[in-house]
Amino acid sequence: MPERTDTISVRLLTRLDRELGYRLPEALAGQVQVGSLVKVPVVRRVELAVVTSLETDPSFPLERLKYVHSLEQPFPVLTLDLLKLAQWMERYYAADLNSIFETMIPSSVRRGMKVQQRKFVSLARQLEPDELAHLEKRAPRQAQLYTFLRDQLEQRPLPKALLIKRLKTNASTVDALVAKGVLSEEQQVVQREAYADELAGAERMRVANLVLNEEQQTAAEALVASIDQKKFIAHLLHGVTGSGKTEVYLHALRHVLQEGGGVIFLVPEVALTPQTVGRLRARLEAASGEQAVVWHSLLSDGERYDAWHALSTGEARVVVGARSAIFAPIQDLRLIIVDEEHEPAYKQEETPRYHGRDVAVYRAMLNQATVVLGSATPALESLYNARQGKYQLNKLTQRVDNRQLPLVHVVDMRREQYKSKGPPLFSRLLADKLYDRLEKGEQSILFINRRGYDSSVRCPDCGWVAYCEHCAITLTHHRHDNTLRCHLCGAEHPVPQVCPECKSPKIHYRGSGTQKIEDFARRLLPSARVLRIDADTMQQKHRFREVLNDFRAGKVDILVGTQMIAKGLDFPNVTLVGLLDADLTMHLPDFRSMERTFQLLVQVAGRSGRGERAGEVVVQTYLPFSEPIQFGRQQDFDGFAEDELGRREEFQYPPFQHLVHHLLRGPNPDKVAFYAKEWAKFLEQELLPHEPNLEIRGPAPCPVEKIKDHYRFQIWYFTPNTSRLVPKLQALRTQFKWDPEVIEVLDVDAVNLI
Repeated sequence: MPERTDTISVRLLTRLDRELGYRLPEALAGQVQVGSLVKVPVVRRVELAVVTSLETDPSFPLERLKYVHSLEQPFPVLTLDLLKLAQWMERYYAADLNSIFETMIPSSVRRGMKVQQRKFVSLARQLEPDELAHLEKRAPRQAQLYTFLRDQLEQRPLPKALLIKRLKTNASTVDALVAKGVLSEEQQVVQREAYADELAGAERMRVANLVLNEEQQTAAEALVASIDQKKFIAHLLHGVTGSGKTEVYLHALRHVLQEGGGVIFLVPEVALTPQTVGRLRARLEAASGEQAVVWHSLLSDGERYDAWHALSTGEARVVVGARSAIFAPIQDLRLIIVDEEHEPAYKQEETPRYHGRDVAVYRAMLNQATVVLGSATPALESLYNARQGKYQLNKLTQRVDNRQLPLVHVVDMRREQYKSKGPPLFSRLLADKLYDRLEKGEQSILFINRRGYDSSVRCPDCGWVAYCEHCAITLTHHRHDNTLRCHLCGAEHPVPQVCPECKSPKIHYRGSGTQKIEDFARRLLPSARVLRIDADTMQQKHRFREVLNDFRAGKVDILVGTQMIAKGLDFPNVTLVGLLDADLTMHLPDFRSMERTFQLLVQVAGRSGRGERAGEVVVQTYLPFSEPIQFGRQQDFDGFAEDELGRREEFQYPPFQHLVHHLLRGPNPDKVAFYAKEWAKFLEQELLPHEPNLEIRGPAPCPVEKIKDHYRFQIWYFTPNTSRLVPKLQALRTQFKWDPEVIEVLDVDAVNLI
């Protein structure tokens, strides 16, 4: 029997949930490692697979093993810790390993993309005067090219294609000088770098050499002490808006780099990445040449591949990005920073439904690294973990340079409505303060968490309302193209001239969104320069950066936006923030609605007064005495947390128990309802007798009963231990006879319950 050498086990990147064994051809001996991406023959096809082991099942005959077809990348696409992380996610989030691998490995890497190389040309030797004269006579184009390269202020290689284009010559001219030994030509790797222009001189000057205050220094020293212990420690950095959390992060980050380690820096939104990249590059690259690469879903394939390559080779040791950056193949990972850790954007709403913050904590544990969760309004789950001793709590209670928190004015819109004989968009107080800021040359931000122009369209005669025929929500009026749009499925319709039901011409528009606020601000302040940021205006890749750069440069007086401008952004000249419809999120049928309203108010208010001048905030609400508004007005996180945690404990909501959300959907509402009830009965018989601490609530229709022509039912499982419950649910799901039309999804530690 032949010796079992050069065999491997792999997992396919398709839905085959088991390992397969293969032999390595001689050409690949010693090149394939655990985590490598290979192509293997499967029946009559060749499939992508990840190597999970350098051995196979010894009971399987060696002669029956097929040979690996090819190695797709020169480096492992998954580090050992990422493989372990994927296996944990498979168990914890009830996700198949194949989808996790696809999430971890960029598509450009899976397609076998390589680094981009270009030909560069440089001067190899100087010509003597008589040689140059002879060249000018016999080959003037060659002489022109030589003179151009000789007279460069900085003697450095230039791209061959660029030289040909600039001098309007051709490749044979360059090749002739190379053949004569006058020029040298070489291939160089060209990195497709995202946000290459973020290392601006102004940004470098603004953030250089900042001295930590006493609170920042204490927090930074605690992080450095944890890093030096080289064991897993989680920190919750709770700092008021403008308290300088980023400076604390950077202090810890620099320490890790000095020790030769790697860092992952997560931000909740792609929109926040440019500003963070600018700060990091200003500190690291300008000072020490360290490279910080960007990682998020909006990068081009080339940019994403080159970022992956730089991290895989160890060329880069810092990655900055949104949720998916937690899967970057960083070498010697010593620190993970999760900024604005409370943000729902860290939760993936598609398979695999992981939470970036919680995955960050687990990956830090696998690497015996330090993880820092930072926020002005920490998630109550994180606060609870700190109180239970799982996280170390570090607090920053003061803004940097002793700047005052903004003064918050709460306007009762019920009274404003009475005075105006109708619901006004801006209160008199907000309008007056906008005028004042414009006269002083200061900037303002207007925030409303709803895009579009009008939130609904109705007929006052018969009561008809414009609903999406595919989803159970009203259509939103977008005035710039005069369409009605569904913000769930994307359906579009022209605005009707008369009511489709009764033919009345009295079509009424209700509610307001960012478009209407932008339009009203322009009419109220004709001399003001107003721009809007929302999902409708930010379709182009770099548009968000362009608008923010214009705002920072003072080219915009009033910025109108949705949640994209609600957090993390730092504009010293902003002294007024208007929060419109502040109680909008309180009306959502979600137990976290109060928490999200409080977080939103504090985060939006935190954009004001971050420079030398004091800031103000005008909060317009129809519920001025509600807990989130009143606690938010005082920036009293501790008071709100105590109040809200008491409510959560009473109903045993997270963080006191874990929540697993079970969604069932399909095109037939009766069928979905039937199977939801049958599944609940099945659990009562097969699961509840063995899980006395499990509580099942439902089934019930979802708050939004229909999305994209699928009717939706939900069941909630409340449990003290998801690691115990989820495998049992998984096993029972395979035993239950589901109808093919009913799609069911488990969402562990669910965030979106709508």
